[in-house]
Amino acid sequence: GFASGYHGLAALPKHETRLKNRDAAMTETGVREEICRLGRSLFERGLTPGSSGNISVKLDDGGWLVTPTNASLGSLDPARLSRLSADGRLASGDAPTKEVPLHTALYQTRRDARAVVHLHSTHSVALSMLPEIDPRAALPPMTPYYLMRCGLTALLPYYRPGDPAVADAIKGLAGKYASVLLANHGPVVAGDTLEAAVFAIEELEETARLYLLLRGLNPRFLTPAQVADLSKTFGLTLPEHHDHG
Repeated sequence: GFASGYHGLAALPKHETRLKNRDAAMTETGVREEICRLGRSLFERGLTPGSSGNISVKLDDGGWLVTPTNASLGSLDPARLSRLSADGRLASGDAPTKEVPLHTALYQTRRDARAVVHLHSTHSVALSMLPEIDPRAALPPMTPYYLMRCGLTALLPYYRPGDPAVADAIKGLAGKYASVLLANHGPVVAGDTLEAAVFAIEELEETARLYLLLRGLNPRFLTPAQVADLSKTFGLTLPEHHDHG
């Protein structure tokens, strides 16, 4: 972690500020490379086609890095990622994704969020169009890992991409959901690290795929008792919702 670089430096205070600045720069470089590495992985596995999807990561200075508009997640350049200041203005890099209001609203309502990932992953988009989907729980409790990584997923109505009104819809969820489906558009997930957000949005996509495979076959979902056991064992805080028992 960040602090581990400082062992033995207490006797050298005059170097400490310089070292901290160097470490911060190295950290941002690492974050830029991780965004590109994970973006490419998502793209190459078919989880978001063309120039769809976007990623952002909050930095220690309150600003954030976000993928540029019209950029494929498969071929991001670390040096050209959009660097936004804490107030959301472009500080350096290419023009940011038009989905900045979506990311901003998640950071404002999920205070522990450090990363947001939005994809156009096929099965999640398909799920978002089905008539029976409960907006408070877009998927039933199908697997333990869905609950552990995603919790419950909210479904929001359709908004055109980049519409600032989506921010109000996210704020209406009051920070209860880290995992959100935008109808006819795609999933967006907040995480306390970029890797956690990527793992969660992948889990959401796989669970949506399972749901579509099993639709109409009357599958067994986890019982309320099994969900309660998972919540207790792993410290899950799931939004209040009626049971799928």
